[in-house]
Amino acid sequence: MTTFVDRVELNVAAGSGGHGCASVHREKFKPLGGPDGGNGGRGGDVILVVDQSVTTLLEYHHSPHRKATSGKPGEGGNRSGKDGSDLVLTVPDGTVVLDKQGDVLADLVGQGTTFIAAQGGRGGLGNAALASARRKAPGFALLGEPGHSGDIVLELKTVADVALVGYPSAGKSSLISVLSAAKPKIADYPFTTLVPNLGVVTAGSTVYTIADVPGLIPGASEGKGLGLEFLRHVERCSVLVHVLDCATLESERDPASDLDVIEAELAQYGGLDDRPRLIVLNKVDIPDGQDLADIIRPDLEARGYQVFEVSAVSRLGLKELSYALAGIVAEARAAKPKDESTRIVIRPKAVDDAGFTVTAEEEFYRVLGEKPERWVHQTDFSNDEAVGYLADRLNRLGVEEALMKAGARSGDEVVIGGAEDAVVFDWEPTLAAGAEMLGRRGEDHRFEAPRPAAQRRRERDAERDEAQQAYDGFDPFD
Repeated sequence: MTTFVDRVELNVAAGSGGHGCASVHREKFKPLGGPDGGNGGRGGDVILVVDQSVTTLLEYHHSPHRKATSGKPGEGGNRSGKDGSDLVLTVPDGTVVLDKQGDVLADLVGQGTTFIAAQGGRGGLGNAALASARRKAPGFALLGEPGHSGDIVLELKTVADVALVGYPSAGKSSLISVLSAAKPKIADYPFTTLVPNLGVVTAGSTVYTIADVPGLIPGASEGKGLGLEFLRHVERCSVLVHVLDCATLESERDPASDLDVIEAELAQYGGLDDRPRLIVLNKVDIPDGQDLADIIRPDLEARGYQVFEVSAVSRLGLKELSYALAGIVAEARAAKPKDESTRIVIRPKAVDDAGFTVTAEEEFYRVLGEKPERWVHQTDFSNDEAVGYLADRLNRLGVEEALMKAGARSGDEVVIGGAEDAVVFDWEPTLAAGAEMLGRRGEDHRFEAPRPAAQRRRERDAERDEAQQAYDGFDPFD
């Protein structure tokens, strides 16, 4: 059974905002007491939070779809809907968030670091909030904005100071088990280690973490063996330790050729050239191993490497190795820039920034912008008055003027939004706007072809007026 996962694809969906309410206050002797529809609640966010007690992404491997709750709709009596609850997902320290194209969205390092993976939608305004001096009793409310959704990729890159790299069965697991309190699986067959193991080492006043990276083989940088699955775990380490097997039974291998192969794979992977290296000649407790170490050590030192002869069984040379690593880690920490307190940077928009763009395409004009797209999503297109309110807002924002400058004419096709959630309509320039253009609640006289229900109401009203006039003119004594 899989117990360690360091890369998952996660589908996240934030909650949608609740719809606003269109309501009129009613009580005895006050049949039309004014609008009292409440606002909808905000949708919940999907938030990633670093928790150092979490060491794997296994939970999201089994449940890759996560959704926050939506806001509740508003109600009459000026009662706003309840906000949706945020969905907090804990991830290991060192998790990198990427989009489907592989671009980095966030690098989560440090306890409590947060990232909003999907933002909840805003709640729609009720008709009480939409009332104004010119529109005293709106017959509509705004819809809740849909929450953001999409796929993200989570990759775990181990946060450790030292990384042990080498061929399978080179003795890395045994070495980390005696240097720290870690208890990795140890056996006499290749690829015993299937997951990175972390251990904490104390050398004098320095405490550092050491990672046992699963064995590498030729072609690891291209995905062979466990290559790309775990090469990412050495990216954050301050020092790389090559563990070379001096007692291998394979005749075509020797410590020098093993070092060259692993270095070639690290170079192919990239980004690790600046890390200091140490060489550990392991298993020198075996006579043949000590003889081979004596032969190969002068050549490695001539190449500029610091070499240590160790044995995980007899614990030979472990103290010297741990203190040497502690010194390198301490130097790396001292050279690292100190973390500064987060500064809040405010980037106000330019005064002449309209917040939208109008582009002429082959058969239509496209309008893109945060406000126009949000307003379209919040509009109830079954309500003429709501559509008229949208037209007024777009006109005040300057969309109609921009369309005219772009060459649009009455009846041209206009698209607001991107390809997936765009709204298409035939453009009719607004000649007048305001409460004087409004008729019955939920209607707008600017629409030449009103809804059938509105037309039927007008016909019933006309029949009732004719009947009332006939009744008023009836004289029973005539």
